[in-house]
Amino acid sequence: MSDPNPSKDRIYAQPLERVGGFVFDDSVASVFDDMIRRSVPGYAMTLSLMPLIAKRYAQEQTRIYDLGCSLGAGMIAIANGSPESTSLIGVDNSQPMLDRCQANLALAIDKQAWELRCCDILETPIENASVVLLNFTLQFIPVERRLELLRSIASGLNPGGILLISEKVRFPDPKAQQDLFDLHHDFKRDNGYSDLEISQKRSSLDNVLHAETIEEHKARLSDAGFDHCETWLQCFNFVSMLAIKKPK
Repeated sequence: MSDPNPSKDRIYAQPLERVGGFVFDDSVASVFDDMIRRSVPGYAMTLSLMPLIAKRYAQEQTRIYDLGCSLGAGMIAIANGSPESTSLIGVDNSQPMLDRCQANLALAIDKQAWELRCCDILETPIENASVVLLNFTLQFIPVERRLELLRSIASGLNPGGILLISEKVRFPDPKAQQDLFDLHHDFKRDNGYSDLEISQKRSSLDNVLHAETIEEHKARLSDAGFDHCETWLQCFNFVSMLAIKKPK
């Protein structure tokens, strides 16, 4: 569920003397719905297809985790395709994001049980899970700890369970990387962001968001214990992947 009247993202609209690292504080939480929809190509389609995926993979009497749940859009999408006996657990380390998530879930989910946890996803135990979401979250985790997180997820998934992971990616071919980078910025301009906003936002993310190639993601998912991984949606330099734990 998205806010029908989201606050417009103007965080980087004015020149800043110093552009600090990007953080999910109250100023970001208050405009996040507008920010992500205007910044991430394919985001709305990713959400729209999640109920379809959940209908196939969400299992009765299991848990669904959204790690880095932000305002709850992924939880709501997955709930729409999941059995009523599933319970949803949203985890985020930003209390301002969770405060808004709480209000969104209260309005949108009335069949499944759900709860929110303010904690580090690296310290979150995954138990009796059939679906886990990592929507634009892994990219903010230190690279050296990503395998640890994915192994924890794989261990806590039931056989046949899935990880849905969406990420900004980079490409090994320099020409492809530049072309898709430019198209992403065109997308932002087309959605009303100025060159100043694009530049300052990029600076804020430079040492915070660490993108990897699709091949690097797939190799790590294999090392973590997933049977196979497929890219099910790509829009410019953003991809959504489906990693499946081997059924019994």
